[in-house]
Amino acid sequence: MPEGNARHRSGTRDPGLQPERTRLAWRRTTLTCAVAASLAGRQTLSSGTGPLPLLGLALVVLAWLAFLGAAHRRIRTMDAPRPPALSPRAAVVAVACVLAMTLFGAATLR
Repeated sequence: MPEGNARHRSGTRDPGLQPERTRLAWRRTTLTCAVAASLAGRQTLSSGTGPLPLLGLALVVLAWLAFLGAAHRRIRTMDAPRPPALSPRAAVVAVACVLAMTLFGAATLR
C-alpha cells in the first residue's frame, strides 16, 4: 500500500497547497469585487450625481467593505496548519455581499 493512503487512513491530514490555493481564490474574488465597485463608481460619476445613483454607489461600497472584512478574516484563518471549514454564517455573509453588490451595481446603471 502506498504511504499516502496509509497516512490518509490514519487520520493525519496533509493539506498540501490547498490552503494556499483557497487563500489566493479569496484574494482574487476580493479584487474582482473591488473592480466591480470601482466600475459602479465610474458609471455613477459619468451619469451625473443625483441622489439615487449616489445612494446606489454608497451601498455598493458598503457591500464591498463588508465582503472585504469577511474575506480578510477567512484569509487569516487559512494561515493555520489545519484551517477550519468555512462557517455557514461566513458563507451567507459572503454570498449576501456579492448579491448586494450585484443589485446595487445594477441600480447605478438606471
